[in-house]
Amino acid sequence: MLGAAVGTAASLTMPQAWAAGSDKPEKEEVRIGFIPLTDCASVVMASVLGFDRKYGIRIIPSKEASWAGVRDKLVNGDLDMAHVLYGLVYGLHLGVSGPKKDMAVLMTLNRNGQAITLSKKLADKGAVDGASLARLMTTEKREYSFAHTFPTGTHAMWLYYWLAAHGVHPWGGAKVITVPPPQMVANMRVGNMDGYCVGEPWNHRAIMDGIGITAATSQEIWPDHPEKVLGATGDFVKKYPNTARAVIMAVLEASRWIDAGLQNKLKMADTIADKSYVNTSVDAINQRILGRYQNGLGKTWDDPKHMKFFDDGAVNFPYLSDGMWFLTQHKRWGLIKDHPDYLAVAKQINQVELYREAASQLKVSVPKDPMRSSKLIDGTVWEGKDPARYADGFKLKA
Repeated sequence: MLGAAVGTAASLTMPQAWAAGSDKPEKEEVRIGFIPLTDCASVVMASVLGFDRKYGIRIIPSKEASWAGVRDKLVNGDLDMAHVLYGLVYGLHLGVSGPKKDMAVLMTLNRNGQAITLSKKLADKGAVDGASLARLMTTEKREYSFAHTFPTGTHAMWLYYWLAAHGVHPWGGAKVITVPPPQMVANMRVGNMDGYCVGEPWNHRAIMDGIGITAATSQEIWPDHPEKVLGATGDFVKKYPNTARAVIMAVLEASRWIDAGLQNKLKMADTIADKSYVNTSVDAINQRILGRYQNGLGKTWDDPKHMKFFDDGAVNFPYLSDGMWFLTQHKRWGLIKDHPDYLAVAKQINQVELYREAASQLKVSVPKDPMRSSKLIDGTVWEGKDPARYADGFKLKA
């Protein structure tokens, strides 16, 4: 019913300017890839609730099996856009972990809401957080294996940063493997890894299945960190600027709808749990999107820094400093050999002006400064100034 109601409202308020053709989207159908994760929600809901029709486009969500698959389909044009890892877009632009291709970040889709899961076997030996894991790895020496979801992606960077903050070298003191998000729980069940970093619901699912515990949330590593973005190739944005703007507007409106209240969040959880999207039970999704956390060992807490999709527009602005941070970590861990021109790369990729245009039409507030300041788990402050010095300043690095 809700979808139909929104759809009707959308058709009544469709901007008339496009009838004249000036701002009309050049491409009506937009195929957007997504991975089965809670944070694909704004793309899915923009389609399900008909916000896309309001802006003269039709979003076709396309469920993908792995981030490598998303990368390949973006590059070869099988996908127009994707719900995608921030660092994957930056890696592609520089030719790391894939062919070199000019890329674009249209908007940030969400903040926070990822986690690091450790196996129940490790927890039984006392490894329940970063400090106790580091102690166990020192006293009980063997090869410890940890999984992330893509070499240049967000989960790899959260995992490395967290391990390093506790004195564990992610590449020297451990074995690191890549596993697609929906396969994390099954791989841990059969003992393929000691821990993993992934998006929800695959951390909470491990607790529900009795095979893992939450050792840290990503918002503990970087409060209000950027996570997934709406990504496209630079060519797509150049060729279809009106389409790109229309998609930003539709997804921005869906983001605002999700964060508007409890009922909307529960409706979203109910929708994306379906097998055509995340394919899990609703109760694996609906607690953590409200900030209700448990660690699988009896501890429960309410986290104000839970996954947000809009937060009065604070989430969605494509800050240049956010993109630059991923580059500093790629340099830190040897994924890129030399310091790039951090700011120039971020300005090429992050479509700040296009986002501003879309946001202004929706009367969504936009920050004046494309840089922001953040304090991370190890006490270092990142504000986008002197990125080369920042990247070189870590004690543990490649």
